[in-house]
This record gives sequence, structure tokens and C-alpha cells, in this order.
Amino acid sequence: MRIRRKKHLEDRLENVKDVLIVPERDIVNVKLAVQDKKFYDFNKIFDNDNPVELEIGCGKGGFITQKALLNPNVNFVAVEMLENIIVMACELAQKNGLTNIRFLNSGAEYLPRYIKEKSISNIYLNFSPPFPKIGSESHRLTSDNFVKAYKSYLVAGGKIYQKTDDREFFEYSFSKFVEHGFDVVEISDKIVNNQIENVETEYEKMFKNKGLKINGLIATLK
Repeated sequence: MRIRRKKHLEDRLENVKDVLIVPERDIVNVKLAVQDKKFYDFNKIFDNDNPVELEIGCGKGGFITQKALLNPNVNFVAVEMLENIIVMACELAQKNGLTNIRFLNSGAEYLPRYIKEKSISNIYLNFSPPFPKIGSESHRLTSDNFVKAYKSYLVAGGKIYQKTDDREFFEYSFSKFVEHGFDVVEISDKIVNNQIENVETEYEKMFKNKGLKINGLIATLK
């Protein structure tokens, strides 16, 4: 389904440019783009050397904004490919006066062009599309190429936190992280029973209201 472009979108994007990173799109072909590195210096962007955490697919920004509020000594980079959506996330961060968050308007497949190796402490994958159809596996954010990229971004001992309502996708992701050498533990019951700190996303609240189980894991880079 095509998403209708929001009214005054250009003006709204201009108004959030202090928290929005729009990368160069000079190379469309992904394979060529990721070979032509344009790494971001997050120490320079945030004007400090605090650890950096990454959310891929931030939606309207509810999760990452709350994380930034709770952790003022951590820098957060939130990735979202749709301008219509990322503008709302930027506006939410601005409304909360946050200086420790930036939004990157990019598809996840281009991130190896922009993110240095061993520059990220934690990665969050919240309710990513499961792409269950045959032939769509490469689009899953936990397919082989993406997991290899995450390994390159993470510092030693860095963690990936994933939540999803789709059990089949969860089991697929669990096996992929194990296959690529992560230590993986399931935290689904701890999320349900409120046994761990859990910042809820917009989708998570909706799924819980519908009585759906939230599946979660933590994958730690050895």
C-alpha cells in the first residue's frame, strides 16, 4: 500500500534538521554503495564520546525517545527509511528537548556505508516485518547479510535486543544469531511478567491489548 505524502512535509523536515541525518544518496545500487564508505563520526555529531546505541526501524519514535530520556549519558541513533514516519519521530524528540538522539533517514541495507566497525554498544530490532513469503528471506532484518553487518557494528560484548509478535520469525532470528556466533537467550516470559526493564513500543502496546504474546531475545556478541 502506498503511503500518502504528508502535507507540508518538506517544511516539517526542515524544522527537524537538528536531529535528522539525511545521508548521501549518490549511489542507488546497494552493493556499490556499501563499498564507498561515508562513515559518520558519532563523537563529532553528539559532541561527546558516550556509547552509541542503534534502533533499526524506529517508526514514530516512541521507543527510542523513551530510551533517550531514561539514559541521558547514552547516545541513540534511530533508523527509519520513510520520510513520512521519521519526521514524526524527530518532532517527538524535539518536543522532549532531547540532545542525545539522532534519526537517520535510510534503509537498513545501506547502513554498512555509514556505520563504522565496533562503534555501537547495543542494537534494537523492534517488531520488524517478518517477510514470511517465499523469496522474501533476504529482506528480514535478521537474515544472514544483516546479522553479519550487526557483528561488524558491535563492540565486544555488545548486544542485540529483538522483540516480535511473530513466533516463527522469532525462532528464525534466534537460529540465525546462534549460527553467526552470538550467545542467545530468550526473554519472552520475562517481558510478559515484567521481570526486566522493558520500554514498550507503539506496536507492543497494541499487540498486548489484543492479547498477543511478545517474543523477545538478547543476542550477545562473544
